[in-house]
Amino acid sequence: MLFSRLLVVAFLLFAFPGCKTLDSSPGATPAASGISLSDADASAIGRKIWQNECGGTVAGLTSWNAGEDFPSLGIGHFIWYVKGRPGPFQESFPQLLAYMRQRGTAVPPWVASADGSPWSSRAEFLQARDSLRMNELRKFLANTVSVQTGFIVQRLEQALPKMESVTAGEAEKARLRENFYKMAESRTGLYALIDYVNFKGEGVKPEEKYKGAGWGLRDVLLEMGPSGGGQASADEFSEAAKRVLRRRIQNAPADRGESRWSAGWMNRCETYKRGI
Repeated sequence: MLFSRLLVVAFLLFAFPGCKTLDSSPGATPAASGISLSDADASAIGRKIWQNECGGTVAGLTSWNAGEDFPSLGIGHFIWYVKGRPGPFQESFPQLLAYMRQRGTAVPPWVASADGSPWSSRAEFLQARDSLRMNELRKFLANTVSVQTGFIVQRLEQALPKMESVTAGEAEKARLRENFYKMAESRTGLYALIDYVNFKGEGVKPEEKYKGAGWGLRDVLLEMGPSGGGQASADEFSEAAKRVLRRRIQNAPADRGESRWSAGWMNRCETYKRGI
């Protein structure tokens, strides 16, 4: 088990250099680390996230859901707020663009220079869905799936110290670490962690709560009951995620109508038992 925990920290995805080592021995303080993924696993996870968020379609790479105040773009439906209209959820599309620039990925100039979402409303976005720029954006996103997957994996790498920093009490922090490592030791568990942190975030922003209860990865890991690792942990993570998301729906303001997402969210959580 110790070997598998140490293996988690070797960041091999796309042969990125500069790996750090994490001491995962009892009592160690975890730091930002790396995640071990073969190219085949990384590709499979990217395709699975694309299927989860966009139905695996190119058209689904650019969307603006009814009732939301922002477009969602890419395989992870990364949020891009309209300038001057930030919302309660973590904005991730500008972070993706920064990640791409750091890795030398060419970004369409009009996207790179945009100061917030170029569309100010859902109606304007839908009107432009067949425009040259929108088609260019979809093509760009379809051709950079591996880079987007790398960005999502990096977000998971950075999640544990962030989650620990907002968790009170050593017992709670220890439980958070224990469940994180149990999940990271199996391919199925690692997929669940990577997908969920993209799906609902780390759970570290105070704004991402309804009635004091959050729904991020931190909340799911702390919601988990005892499990023995491997498939048992993946199964428990799936059920814990369902409980957390049902609580979110129950606590959500009535005007958000979040019950309409329930079936899709539960189906997505069920994939955490099957993996990739």
